[in-house]
Amino acid sequence: MNSYDVVIVGGGPAGLGAAVTLGRARRDVLVVDAGAPRNARAAQVNSYLGREGIAPSELLEIGRTEVEQYGGSVRSGTVVAVDRVDAATLRVTLADGAAVEARRVLVATGVVDELPAIPGLSERWGRDVLHCAYCHAWEVRDKAVALIAAGAASLHQAQLWRQWTDRVTFFANDAVELDDTARAELTARGIAVVTGRVTGVEVTDDALSGIRVGDTVIGADAAVVFPISAARSGLLVQLGLQTEEQLMDDQVVGATLAADVMGATNVPGVWVAGNVRGHRAQAIDAAAQGGQAGAMINIDLVYEDVREAVALHPFTPELEREVAERVLGLPK
Repeated sequence: MNSYDVVIVGGGPAGLGAAVTLGRARRDVLVVDAGAPRNARAAQVNSYLGREGIAPSELLEIGRTEVEQYGGSVRSGTVVAVDRVDAATLRVTLADGAAVEARRVLVATGVVDELPAIPGLSERWGRDVLHCAYCHAWEVRDKAVALIAAGAASLHQAQLWRQWTDRVTFFANDAVELDDTARAELTARGIAVVTGRVTGVEVTDDALSGIRVGDTVIGADAAVVFPISAARSGLLVQLGLQTEEQLMDDQVVGATLAADVMGATNVPGVWVAGNVRGHRAQAIDAAAQGGQAGAMINIDLVYEDVREAVALHPFTPELEREVAERVLGLPK
């Protein structure tokens, strides 16, 4: 069975960012990627310094090349289980039955976005049904944007998207009760309000053209929703990994894997990075988290290497002299 210093589950910006950092640290690294990135439907990656507007697939291909440049390996596959072999080793099993062992595992599997149950909405996801203003709002600036409410958090979302266009319509969608303060704030910013449940979206020439409320269609060039973003965490349940609900205005907007600020989880040897740790992370944030987690994993491994070396080579003056002679080239 092949053994690695680190196995990374997920080959998005977070996983590849960690793999590059670990490869440069001369660690044996394997990235296992299921090929289902969160932004697969998006035309481009935005707000990524130095790669602005790059296609998601191209960014990942560049990342894989950089990982391999430093001796890392990238393998297509789906991880179905992570089990503990002993205190120092984890076994990673793939759907095809293959298994590898690792001293550390980094989970960078991202999240799954659950959209409001509106006919036709999911088919447009990532194209003209959007959620992240910093990812997509520039591309629909000055256009008619329909904000479809999923709860109180959508009120904040509407005010944010108003920064890019003065043609925002807030569709209450029977999902939020508008009190006097909310109505005053929306009206003051020139945001129109449409009450009633959204029953579908209209598409013309493969482009969103309107939002249907009952029998009425209101024109729109893009729709914005607030999805519930849940971490892909099933494969680690047996290890005792903890999840955390993410709330905004008492509304559940996601579920992520619990970790400290550096990405270490409550399970020894298991780390997390990217959207699986914080669903709001953009691609550049995820890559940075991966690099940070990779550096901390390397430090963790260094400490383990020190402990093992001391146990294997107890100190003696003779050993110290031997080391000095070997490293400094001193005469014996």
